[in-house]
Amino acid sequence: MEGKVRILSQAVASQIAAGEVVNRPSSVVKELVENAVDAGADNIRIIINDAGRTSVQVVDNGCGMVADDARIAFERHATSKIQNSEDLFSLTTFGFRGEALPSIAAVSEVELRTRTADSETGTMVLIKASEIEQVEPCVCPKGSSFTVRNLFYNVPARRKFLKGNQTEFSHILTEIERVSLAHPEVSFELTHQGEQVLSLPVSAVKQRIVNLFGRKMNESLLPVDVETSVVKVSGFCSNLDSVKGRGAKQFFFVNGRFMRHPYFHKAVLSAYEGLVPDGEQPSYFLFLQVPADSIDVNIHPTKTEIKFEDEQVIWKILMAAVKETVGRFEEMPTIDFNTTDMPDIPVYDASRPVVQPKIEINKDFNPFSGSHSESRQSRSNTDNWAKLYGDVLEHRINEGSIPYHPATGKLIEPEETQFRPFQFADSYILTETDKGLMVVDQHRAHIRVLYERFLSEAKSHVAASQGLLFPEMFQLSQADTILFADLKPRFSMLGFDISDMGRGAIAVQGVPSGMEGQDYERLISDMIADLRINPTADEDRQLESMALAMARKAAIPAGRHLSENEMQELLRSLKACSMPSRTPDAKTVYVIKSDQEISKWF
Repeated sequence: MEGKVRILSQAVASQIAAGEVVNRPSSVVKELVENAVDAGADNIRIIINDAGRTSVQVVDNGCGMVADDARIAFERHATSKIQNSEDLFSLTTFGFRGEALPSIAAVSEVELRTRTADSETGTMVLIKASEIEQVEPCVCPKGSSFTVRNLFYNVPARRKFLKGNQTEFSHILTEIERVSLAHPEVSFELTHQGEQVLSLPVSAVKQRIVNLFGRKMNESLLPVDVETSVVKVSGFCSNLDSVKGRGAKQFFFVNGRFMRHPYFHKAVLSAYEGLVPDGEQPSYFLFLQVPADSIDVNIHPTKTEIKFEDEQVIWKILMAAVKETVGRFEEMPTIDFNTTDMPDIPVYDASRPVVQPKIEINKDFNPFSGSHSESRQSRSNTDNWAKLYGDVLEHRINEGSIPYHPATGKLIEPEETQFRPFQFADSYILTETDKGLMVVDQHRAHIRVLYERFLSEAKSHVAASQGLLFPEMFQLSQADTILFADLKPRFSMLGFDISDMGRGAIAVQGVPSGMEGQDYERLISDMIADLRINPTADEDRQLESMALAMARKAAIPAGRHLSENEMQELLRSLKACSMPSRTPDAKTVYVIKSDQEISKWF
């Protein structure tokens, strides 16, 4: 019987191997830019068309290649960076496996033009699907120019799974951010569709961070600089006023190479523990310098996962370095008792009668809704009461233990049954229900209420915009600028009036009703950051994510005292929601303790 085992053809094997290294246009950009840095270039230009689908060109002024090297470079495992296995433990370059160029050439059409400094003419190599079609002399400047066209043209299944241009270009920006931060001594230029998107001159590390992520970063960065016999830690971390719930910029580098390291990330968070609110995270740009033989970068084809010989020791040093920086540069506010502008504090007089101020309460005022009509609507809407109080309501109503209107058959509102909520720790609302004692997290409850309101108004195209007396202008980072262009229609649906001033500058002229007085720059940055985390979301998911970011920002904070009317209104609004028991990100809004559970406590 004939055997079934076959040896794959070289072309198929190359395409399979390419899948480990090249999975989208950003992978091509990463490999070519890293090769340019390894070649000693101090100026790198990246030219993109159709987010890399049509072409990716990387031009550098590095050392270039002679004709033989230019041809051999596309052979698998051809490299100039190591010669034997021992060299793996003293790496100083990005690449070393000899897989990037053959992988790219296996799934695209590649044209290379290259020349060394001591050669009068250069070499042009044209290769298609791993087959060299042309090699000839050419005229070109010193360095190398790689042009990759028609990526995945011979692997249609892979090409079909590429996302939209905004998503793919966002990934390209991410790769350029990582390489350019690691090498501020190199200038970078990025052009997309003939328009310059990024221009990064040679600069110090801090200036490179500011050029990438905006001038506001300059005010928030604290320098970190610690040197030990094990590791040298340098770079920057954010001050306590600049921590973010979303969109924090977090980068680790070791010996000039970007890396992901969850264990070291926890070390940085530990340094901020107890200093920032739960859920808030700092930005950091930390550069670790260790002996080359104390790390192993040969773990994954992307080379972003790295093993350290002294991981626990470095964790402690890193945590201590960041903590010392935060403690040294953060100043606590002080009171100057020598000032001549102290307020006049009246002396207490026991004989003076105490006069309580008269407080007028507007019963129609609704602090949790955009209009009085919404207040009346939620007050009259009792159809959803069962959603909040459970399935046993019908049984208890039949027993007569819960009052209802004989004429309408609807449940009577809490104030009519003498249910009087009260607040505990200025954060939780306690009230009696049919099931027992209900404890509501006021912040999460308001998030759910506002989220459904914002989303409903956006989808119904009735979101009201409140104009600002003075428009607020600020600068978006390059990556956020790309995403903002795609998200601008969703911002308008939610009630924002934002003008694009060009080159990343935007002017906020109007905001949704209920969002007045917020930090609009941080709000918009957080909304964009949520979409950077999940760039593949469709338009509905984008709208939901943005509405959630708005609700988080505008919701009643924990620690704010509420009046009884405010608590009643929040409970009424909550019960009218489609899913009152959970926030949109699946956090518990309330818990109910039954009579039996409470009895067990005693």
